[in-house]
Formats: sequence, C-alpha cells, structure tokens
Amino acid sequence: MIDFTDTADVVAPQLLGTVLTHNGVSVRITEVEAYLGADDEASHTFNGRTPRNAAMFGPPGRLYVYMSYGIHRNGNIVCAPEGTGQGCLLRGGEVIDGVDLAYQRRGDTEFHNLARGPGNLGKALGFRLEDNGTPVELSPRAEEPEWVRGPRIGISKNQDAALRFWIPFDKSVSRRRGLPR
Repeated sequence: MIDFTDTADVVAPQLLGTVLTHNGVSVRITEVEAYLGADDEASHTFNGRTPRNAAMFGPPGRLYVYMSYGIHRNGNIVCAPEGTGQGCLLRGGEVIDGVDLAYQRRGDTEFHNLARGPGNLGKALGFRLEDNGTPVELSPRAEEPEWVRGPRIGISKNQDAALRFWIPFDKSVSRRRGLPR
C-alpha cells in the first residue's frame, strides 16, 4: 500500500506498475515525475498556494488536474503531508481496460500512444478540471517492476533534477526529443 504522505520522490517509483481507474478507463502507470513543492522551482506550488493549484495542498492521495497549453488536462497525484504542495505528474501508461472508450477520447492512434504523454493520458482517462481534489482509485501492482530515474521532460526550470521515473523499454513511455528510446 502506498503511503501518499511520503514525499513525491518517494511515492513516484511506487506508482509504477499500479493501475489507475478513472471515468471508465484503467491505465497501468509506466511513467511519472515528482514535483517537490517549495523546494522545486518547476513545481506549480513553488510560489505558494493559488486558486489554480489549491488541490496540490489538499489531502494526499487525491488528484490535481490542471489545463496545459489551454487544451490538455494533465493530472497529478497529491503527495506529502497536507499543506506541503507536492505531487506526482502522471506522464504515461498502458490502457488495460476501457480501450474502446480511450480510443473514442483520443481518436485514431497506435495503441501504445493512447496514454503516452501527460496530455494523452489525461484525455484517455477523461480528466476534467472538476476532478480536482477527488480521491484516486488505484489498484496495487502485482510485483515491483524494474524502473529507472532521470531528468524530467518538457520543463524549463530545474530540468536536470532526476525526478522522472519510468519502466524502461515500455512503449507507452515518452522520450526526450532527439534521443532514442
């Protein structure tokens, strides 16, 4: 059982291989990034609480859903003690149930791309801004998968911090632009 009151960098690798079910779709999580609140200038909560990021300061084990680039609904699982503002960005996963519904939401794409990348994962799971603060429905993993850790992707601040965790060689995992898988 994951203790969501632990810091995001401790929780993140524990999420790999678990199954998140939301709005009729279940995804096996293959990639996450940890955001460490006031200690991490890339975190939405680095400068404190705002109406947009308030869910990140709420009870751990809940969703923080936000709009990215005006179109994507990305999701984090809130971690650390309440009031801390830490979370794990859900970056990628493999759809294991609700595949037809995920295809309806995502359109014509290859199977491994259904929930590859935070925007695609959010769309496959049907994340809405109204989901902010709702408890996550997470099934435990059967066994701990092999995982690796490295720099985060797609951010401009604190980008070299080794706070991205993923299952190596899984096709649903993103890659840094210009680098091989």
